[in-house]
Order: sequence, then C-alpha cells, then structure tokens
Amino acid sequence: MPPDTGSGDPTRSILEEACIDMTADTSPDTKNASAEAPVAWDEMTIPRTLERAARLWPDESALEDENEDVRFTFAELARAAGDAARAFIAAGVQRGDRVAIWAPNGWRWIVAALGLQSAGAILVTLNTRFKATEAAYVLEKSGARLVCTVGDFLGTHYADSIADMDLPRLSRVILFDGESRSGIAWNDFIAEGQAVDPAAARARAAEVSPEDLSDFLFTSGTTGNPKAVMTAHGQNLKVFDVWGRNVGLRPGDRYLIVSPFFHSFGYKGGWLSCLIHGATALPHGVFSEAAVLERVEKERITVLPGVPSIYQSLLAYPDRHRYDTSSLRLAVTGAAPTPVELVRRMRDELGFKDVIKAYGLTESCGTVTACKLGDDPETIANSDGCAIPDTEVRCVDAEGNEVPRGEPGEVWVRGYNVMRGYFDDEAETAKAIDSEGWLHTGDIGVMDERGYLKITDRIKDMFIMGGFNVYPAEVENLLFQHEDIAAAAVIGVPDERMGEVGMAFVVPVPGAEPDPQEILAWSREHMANYKVPRFVEIVETLPTNASGKVLKFELRKRAETILA
Repeated sequence: MPPDTGSGDPTRSILEEACIDMTADTSPDTKNASAEAPVAWDEMTIPRTLERAARLWPDESALEDENEDVRFTFAELARAAGDAARAFIAAGVQRGDRVAIWAPNGWRWIVAALGLQSAGAILVTLNTRFKATEAAYVLEKSGARLVCTVGDFLGTHYADSIADMDLPRLSRVILFDGESRSGIAWNDFIAEGQAVDPAAARARAAEVSPEDLSDFLFTSGTTGNPKAVMTAHGQNLKVFDVWGRNVGLRPGDRYLIVSPFFHSFGYKGGWLSCLIHGATALPHGVFSEAAVLERVEKERITVLPGVPSIYQSLLAYPDRHRYDTSSLRLAVTGAAPTPVELVRRMRDELGFKDVIKAYGLTESCGTVTACKLGDDPETIANSDGCAIPDTEVRCVDAEGNEVPRGEPGEVWVRGYNVMRGYFDDEAETAKAIDSEGWLHTGDIGVMDERGYLKITDRIKDMFIMGGFNVYPAEVENLLFQHEDIAAAAVIGVPDERMGEVGMAFVVPVPGAEPDPQEILAWSREHMANYKVPRFVEIVETLPTNASGKVLKFELRKRAETILA
C-alpha cells in the first residue's frame, strides 16, 4: 500500500478523477496496451502518460520500494503524483519553473518528479556524488526555485549543505527523509497541497504541452563546468516507447533500477519506461553485489539493466552461487565495451535469456541506437544496434564527410531525439549541433553495411602510438578475455619515442594474483603490437562515477604519480 501522507483529506487529487473518468467506460479487453490504439508518443506528455498507465493497468504494481515497504499500483501512483502536484502549486511553482531533486533512488523521487512535471515544472537532476560547490553550481545555473533532497546519505548532509549556499533564487528545501536544520518534511509539504483545488491542479496538468521542456540533465563536466541539456516531454516519450519495444519491456516485468535516477538510464530508461510499458519499477539505492543478488531472488526480478561493470561485479562475486537468479529475463547494457565472453557468461551463469545493447548520450534523450530482440548473439555482442526509427546516424571524418562502412569516424545524430540545446548557452549549443541539425557526439564508431553501429571509443580517449590510432575500448575488450582479469581500463600515457603508449589498470578475478609481466606477454600473443600496453597496474577497483562509467581522468592522475 502507498504511504500515509499525513494529510487526512479525502479530496481527490489531480489525476485521480481523470483516472476514474477514463476507466468508467473501459471494458476489460482494453485494459492492456496490446488492445489499445497506437499512441502518437511525440504528442504525449508525462502527466498524460501517467493517466494512461492508471487507465490501462489500474490495479497492477507500478512502484515498490523495499526500504520502506511501500507499494503503489498505477492508480495509486497517479493519486500520489497528483497530491505532489498540488503541493508544488501551493508552494508557488509556475509552468516552466525549475525544481531540482538531489537524492538517491527511492519512491519519493519518482512521485516528486511526476508531481512537479504535472504542475508544469522542469525537473533538474543532481548527481548524488556532488559536493556542495558542485550542487550549488547546478542549482544556480538552472535557476531552481525548489530542491527536494535528504538529510543524510552515505555521510553527505545534503540539506544542510544547501542551507549553507548562497542561492538567492532557491526559495525552499523539501526533505524526502532524514533530519536537517532546514527544510520542510515531505509529509508536511504534501499536506500543504490540500489547499489547492484539485480542478485547478488538473487544469495545470492539462496545460502541459508535448513541446514543453520536461527536464534539465547536466552533463558530467569532466572537461569543464557541467552544461544543462534541455529535452521535452514528447521527444522523451517517443524515444523510450521505441527503446522499450526494442528491448522487449512489457507489462508484468519487475525492473530493478540500479542506475541512478539523476542519469537518463535510471530515469528515462528506468522508471519512465516502466510507466510507458506497464512494468513495475523497483528502485535500488546503493549498489552492492550481495544486495542486488538478494533482491533478484527475493523479489523475482526479471529486468536488470546496467553498465557492463555491474554484470562483471556480479559474476566476480564469490558467493554468487548462493542466490537464485532464475527469474532474470532481460539485461540491457551499454556505455562501455561488452565483450562476447561477458555476454556468454551473463546468459550461462546469471541466467539472462536476452542481453540487449543500446547506445546514447544525454544530448540525445539517452538513446541513439538499439539492438532488437531478434538480433543474433554476435550482433548484440559486437554492435550497439541501429538507429532508432525516424532518426539518422552517420560516421564522419574530421571534415564532416561520411566515411565508408567499416571505417571509424565521429558519430553524428539527427532527429527527434536530439536535445533542444544547452540551457542559457547558445555558444556551446552551436558547437554541439550544426546548422543542419546534426548532433556531434564526440564518440568514435564504425557502422557496418546493415547500418549497425559499434562505438569504439571517445575522441578524447583515443591515443596515437607510433602513428597508429589506438582505441582503449578495443584493448579493454581483448584484456577481458584473460582468465585472471575481471575488469580493465586503458589510457594513453606520454612516451618520448612513440608519442603515447598504453597503460592498463587491471582488476583481478577473486582469488587470482595476475603478474603484470605475464599479462604483457599474453597481450603480445593476442593483439597487434601497437595495441599492447606498455605498463600494467594491478588495482582492487576502478574509479567510477555514480552511473558506473570508469573515470579515466582519475586514472591519468594516478598514472602521472606512478610513472613520475
């Protein structure tokens, strides 16, 4: 059952009446997506998508949070989001205002996001690993009027940090949970919304347009200050309808969302996709192998997307065989190389029936290409899929000319998935999107004759050794085939004679004690000479960000110290 908001008011919420009205004349045969007429998703909004879900699957499980034993059906989720929308309106939020969320995955995160978007506001997400100064930059840059956060998470006092910031445009801090000297508790905030007429709140939700901005997601900022990527309701919904159908997400699936909600993979490829396709969203706060495996067994998880390092960690976990993972059906991965051997082990040892790959970036609503369920294993392991419908993808040289199929080039994208631009930054927008509408991704890829794309690396990660282009992702893929290597990351380091040479940071499988010299000898046998790393460093873990991507700029700093 959903939690008690503490309001004690039986007044209907923003979406409750709409859900009741729409289900009143609905026969049982139409209460599923397959019986529904096709939806023009680019003409939809997130509030209307929530209404649709409540109509199609009113009594099915929509959201379950084990931390607080909270469960919502789709109809209950619509009511909770409606109460949240009324609270945001009561707090003075107007259409187009920005409201931020700085918190770990949890049920309130989803309810708050749906509520603020139903009130016409723009969701601003903050990385849970941000320090106070980084959070302050995002809040100030976005012009956020309110922020939803927590008192404490993993030793960081979020709300107190915000209270210490000079943020003149921020009017209020809302506490999802925890204690703080500032901010209003979530239940008290929701109770304030009872003063707003439900009819007025429904009218506000109805005003939201498919072209209205739905969110600002900030880029990582590893090469400068983060930029706010602007995307709209309709384009996001169209992208993740396609994404969900390609990977086979369906009503009744139980989706453990390990990817953080501040990232498009956890938000749009996560709970928003569940809303579109009728799956149950199960937020997961902090990744650990034991906790994830326990939830897979206990809660009969069927869908577990994540970056490759997630699966590598699960496979390397010594007590993995204690857990029943037979419920697992679908894995969706990307953002890093996925070796054939990893795909095989995911199927044979973790029990996944389907392993699908996709590729995207924040500036493309999170998706550019995706594999399909019917694709053969080699295609899935060795490509990132083909362009989603009604979009264009090509690989180009330094002059912008399309390269022949099979040759590497920068990936360019054009279509409805391309962002509206960077907020308040026309110069950077012009650098990213040219006059013909092509988004320049900065990724290097190879496209085959079928139009399937394989991302080989980032332009900034590629290095040149003795005149040869070396793509670290390719070398990492090869190193993963070594029986003692659980994970590897490769960077280029300066060399007086060759320009740059490779340095590999290697994580051993449990119980193994690989020797760097043996790894170098093995590499010389299994890859071309120019790809062989010059240095191998054995490490316990690789530095990653909250979404699981390896932070190579940190490895470069380590390399400077090691090689000094």
